[in-house]
Amino acid sequence: MASNILGIGQSALTAAQVGLSTTGHNIANAATPGYTRQVMVQGAAMAQDFGFGFLGQGTEISTVKRVYNEYLSTQVRSAQTTKSSADVYYSQLKQLDNMLANPTSGLSPVMQNFFSGIQEVASNPTSIPARQAALSSAESLVSRFQSMANRLTEISDGVNSQLVSSVGDINTYAAQIAQMNDAIGRALRATGQPPNDLLDQRDQLVLELGKEVKATVVKQGDGDYNVFIGNGQPLVVGVSTYKLFNVTSPTNPEKVEVAYKASNGSTVVVGDAALVGGRLGGLVEFRNKTLEPAQNALGRIAIGLASTFNAQHQQGYDLNGVAGGDFFSVPAPGVRASGNNTGTASLSASISNVNALTTSDYQVSYDGSNYQMTRLSDGTTSTFAAFPQTIDGVDVNLASGTAMAGDIFLIRPTARGASGLNMAVTDPAAIAAAGQTGAVGDNTNALKLGELQTAKTLGNGTTTYQGAFSQLVSQVGNKTRELELTSTITGNLVSELSTAMQSESGVNLDEEATNLLRYQQAYQAAAKAMQIASELFDMLLTIGR
Repeated sequence: MASNILGIGQSALTAAQVGLSTTGHNIANAATPGYTRQVMVQGAAMAQDFGFGFLGQGTEISTVKRVYNEYLSTQVRSAQTTKSSADVYYSQLKQLDNMLANPTSGLSPVMQNFFSGIQEVASNPTSIPARQAALSSAESLVSRFQSMANRLTEISDGVNSQLVSSVGDINTYAAQIAQMNDAIGRALRATGQPPNDLLDQRDQLVLELGKEVKATVVKQGDGDYNVFIGNGQPLVVGVSTYKLFNVTSPTNPEKVEVAYKASNGSTVVVGDAALVGGRLGGLVEFRNKTLEPAQNALGRIAIGLASTFNAQHQQGYDLNGVAGGDFFSVPAPGVRASGNNTGTASLSASISNVNALTTSDYQVSYDGSNYQMTRLSDGTTSTFAAFPQTIDGVDVNLASGTAMAGDIFLIRPTARGASGLNMAVTDPAAIAAAGQTGAVGDNTNALKLGELQTAKTLGNGTTTYQGAFSQLVSQVGNKTRELELTSTITGNLVSELSTAMQSESGVNLDEEATNLLRYQQAYQAAAKAMQIASELFDMLLTIGR
């Protein structure tokens, strides 16, 4: 019986020791990111039948487990992914909003000054100083268009750099998750017990990955995590990783895209629609939905103003009685064939109606029989067998060569409008202010040039130059406020969900301090039981003598 008491005391002592170690481990890792509170799971040992009844044999420890709520963990990861996306989108958008809405460095003041200069010429058409002032204000307008376009390019370059950085972080997390799968699998096979700290570390890596891109985690029967992004593109499968990498867009050398290697070794660009959530998704969404449309919108204003001003300027005569020519040099639409094309076809594009211009880009694809042109802003498509074709004021034609099935072309009618705008007139006397030849002091054409300021020459006759710019400022401003609110709301959601998870899975130091006292007392009591068992055993030996 004494040996039975000794065994029971020893099991109790072991349980108290494990309890103290587990509690101490919790306290030590209370501030460790991703750490989940651990608890000892124990039960009564199998009782032994002594004839007069079953007598307990102490306690057994079955495992030490994590207090882990998979549902809450998934909710936190999803909310964090959304917040990360909203945060990076907002931070990028804020730069754009500050530039466009700036009352001194924006476009509105220089447009006003430009037309004020034209009105001065109309008031005194023979004055060289007035004409020189008008040219100076025009040069300032061109310079402002160019500087704003350059700033947008800088923001675009920044997006490219961050995309490269994000892809690098994604690959790093993927490799670490695969390593954790391997370590966890080996531990499970060797002991049959869950390696809690490794499980926490893997879950924390998945959370960090979710800050970069939305990821779907599928837990396998052997405990491995398989991780997928986008529309099922594997990132981690067991102990294997499938790296992402960055490539230059086949149709736009200024644009960095995300790709992966297909099973046949070919490079496959991940569609932007598949890159959602996290920093990567926020950057892609900002570029596609705000930055590129803003570049196009600014370019449309530049092209619209320059083209309509040129058209009216050509109707007048300068101080020397020479018919007016182009006042501004207007850039042509950008057309680029995909670097993956197998045909020799080259397309050309020109603007025939600035009033019909949109702020969209267009994609032309060839299936071997027909061409399909898609307006990328809304997905509207048209199918045709041959060129030329006109869409939204843009004439598109086959310049040379032959297209092959699968060939793709990108047309950007207004993207370079602001950056490529230049002055065509440099001589003050060459301003065509007169409406007829040889009429000294005639200001007829100058008046008509001035009237363009309030004419609805854009958006199919719905808006002015200033109106189009105000629409752009308003759209960006509204989106900025929307993203600011979204960022705040998602931040609150992440906080609430994290609090809920911490209340269940986090370490409560007060609770752990109570556990320390409880296990300390259990340890002392178990030691006392073992001491009594030892004394009883010694007593039996004394009686035996």
